[in-house]
Amino acid sequence: MRIGILGTGTLAAALGEGWTRAGHTVVIGGRSQTRARELAERLGRGTRAATPRETAAGRDAVLLAVSFDGVEDMLASAGASDGALAGTPLIDPTNATLHGVGTLLTGDGESMAGRIARLAPGARVVKAFHLFPAARWTDPHGEPRATVAMCGDDPAALDVVGSLVRDVGAAPAVLGGLDRVRQLEEVAGFVIALAFAGTDPNSAIPRVAP
Repeated sequence: MRIGILGTGTLAAALGEGWTRAGHTVVIGGRSQTRARELAERLGRGTRAATPRETAAGRDAVLLAVSFDGVEDMLASAGASDGALAGTPLIDPTNATLHGVGTLLTGDGESMAGRIARLAPGARVVKAFHLFPAARWTDPHGEPRATVAMCGDDPAALDVVGSLVRDVGAAPAVLGGLDRVRQLEEVAGFVIALAFAGTDPNSAIPRVAP
């Protein structure tokens, strides 16, 4: 696939590494072209840097790997309001949560994925990759196989993202459409709150026999 990654941080680097290793072509776009070039050079395997607008254009999938408070500026730079991402699977791994507390910072009943869908008209938004730290994707065989819970309205986009999930050693699991994504984002707040309180979130979830 031809994948665009908007962002140059740890998640962009980790998933970029996994996807280039799987044979995909990756383009990096960031607010800093210097950092985009540095990341592209580090990833190698034909990865190149581009402007955010070029990164979003003509891709099979785009990862929005920025902090939640940088979403609006990055999407504007990518031309999302002009329809640059229309028809493109747009992966949203953002967590709009209060650091160390986990309280959601979106409005009542609002989700970040829903906000992104409004900022990028026509994009096929899929919530995914928001529950694990970036380091989880740099060594996919170092732990038991992870499950990446996802929400999205478009079946074809979910299939694309599910394939990319498998390419980094995880299993995709669709929770539902964007009408359920707030629930999935609340889970991130739950995990963050317990982890910062010194409790393993896994210990608070019943283990169900397969």
